Amino acid sequence: QVQLVESGGGLVQAGGSLRLSCAASGRTFSSYAMGWFRQAPGKEREFVAAISWTGGTTAYVDSVQGRFTISRDNAKNTVYLQMNSLKPADRAVYYCAARRVGGTTRRALGYDYWGQGTQATVSS
Repeated sequence: QVQLVESGGGLVQAGGSLRLSCAASGRTFSSYAMGWFRQAPGKEREFVAAISWTGGTTAYVDSVQGRFTISRDNAKNTVYLQMNSLKPADRAVYYCAARRVGGTTRRALGYDYWGQGTQATVSS
């Protein structure tokens, strides 16, 4: 089994930055593709970004393309989401997810393990 713990959320002004971290348990972390999803109040859970097990392939939802960067450090069993140029629309609970294959997917149902979420709030 894999356990995921997110951290790094907080409150920032529009235009600011946050770096979210997701610490994963399990010896097979390096073979898992990882993703970030978010859920804003009153909205459905939305795909944000994903990264393949090697880190060589990434994917982003159009609304964050160019502003957010997903990365991973397999030696630390950690995946990151660097969020720059934040907008009020980015306010959400951000969830880390892992799937037991190496390739990325944008589908929430494609992920096997989920973290508890971390809140990111962007003020205007």
